[in-house]
Amino acid sequence: MTLKDDAAPEQNNTALHVGGNDAAIINNRKNVADFLRTELDQFVCAEQPHSANFHKVTREDAGRGATAQETAIPDTDALYTFEKNIVLCTFSADCVPVIFYNEETGLIGVIHSGWQGTAKEIASRVFRHLQEAENCNLEHFYVQIGAAISQEKFEVDRDVYEKFLALGYAEDFIEYKPETDKYHIDNQRTVKEQCKRAGIPSGRINIDSTCTFLHADGFSYRQDRQTGRHMSFIMRKQGGTESAENKTDMHQVRKKHQIP
Repeated sequence: MTLKDDAAPEQNNTALHVGGNDAAIINNRKNVADFLRTELDQFVCAEQPHSANFHKVTREDAGRGATAQETAIPDTDALYTFEKNIVLCTFSADCVPVIFYNEETGLIGVIHSGWQGTAKEIASRVFRHLQEAENCNLEHFYVQIGAAISQEKFEVDRDVYEKFLALGYAEDFIEYKPETDKYHIDNQRTVKEQCKRAGIPSGRINIDSTCTFLHADGFSYRQDRQTGRHMSFIMRKQGGTESAENKTDMHQVRKKHQIP
């Protein structure tokens, strides 16, 4: 996961859909490509309209959305692939990014789960599809839930509260504050619960508890309105057929790019 950096162009914003200097944003993406020792034309990005839709990425999708928002995969908030050397990307400020990897099949993927996506159970839908259509054993997944806005700072009105309450399992992740008449929701823990209910073991789901609102290295729409986005990304490298190799690569990416 890339970080906000006040010393970098566009504060290291990596998302083209939020405006700004496109050339600088593309250069920030190229820095990620350099880190991965690959090319930007191997990146794949989605439109991210806060849907519950997902897309199976093939080799023909390479480069979509990498240098122009118009070529991003439309009406989609989650991507997955069996292909090697394809970089799957998702962009977020306060929304919940999810990165996942199946050690048995080599499948990798990313999910963008803002509160609307969580209310639509996008994570649950993705993993059910992978189990039913791609024959993935859910017990073989590793899931990284990236930095997002904390429950403390994610306050909502009753309409959003009711959508989460209607899920039937999110009540423990909601707190009401009578002094402000606002509800505070833990979107990350709700997403984790969706992953668990889909069939992924809790011990294979990791949450980065860093709050994008409170941390200096975090982009926060709630705090700034006009703000950049982090890129959460994953690539399965050519030759990384052994699960140990792939897990090592993922660990190195987290260590170097995740908010401390």
